[in-house]
Amino acid sequence: MSGAAPSSEGFARVSAALRERGHPHAPRWLEVPARTSQEAADALGVAVGQIAKSVIFKRVADGRAVLVVASGDRRVDEAKVAERVGPLARADADFVKTQTGFVIGGVAPLAHREPLLTLIDRDLTRFEVLWAAAGHPNGVFALSPADLLRLTGAAFDDVVKAVP
Repeated sequence: MSGAAPSSEGFARVSAALRERGHPHAPRWLEVPARTSQEAADALGVAVGQIAKSVIFKRVADGRAVLVVASGDRRVDEAKVAERVGPLARADADFVKTQTGFVIGGVAPLAHREPLLTLIDRDLTRFEVLWAAAGHPNGVFALSPADLLRLTGAAFDDVVKAVP
């Protein structure tokens, strides 16, 4: 399931941040890139809901990056996010890379280049073990919902569309 990680600045930055914060699970390097929640779930053999995906938006008022960490089987509700942080715009790949230091598909919930406003999907509490990107599309790490709060300094919120 995991191999040796090649030189990846983002993966190294997340690894260091996890060590510094005393996180018990080192990141894993997957043999295949996992740019989507489904690809990550397939590579790890877990439910897609266990993937803590990172979605970046751009706040219109000041251009600040907004990170929404959501369960892989849920869709972020942009209207709910905008109610909390103000009007949003789409974030392109260059904005994501500049603000976070990571490419889309590898955005970790921590160790960003710039401070981000962070909102966390309450539905992630359905699982004891989550998996998040570790700074590269091939990098992932395990964590609990409580770890996610501790590592990000954020709180749980209702930021996803209602499940039919």
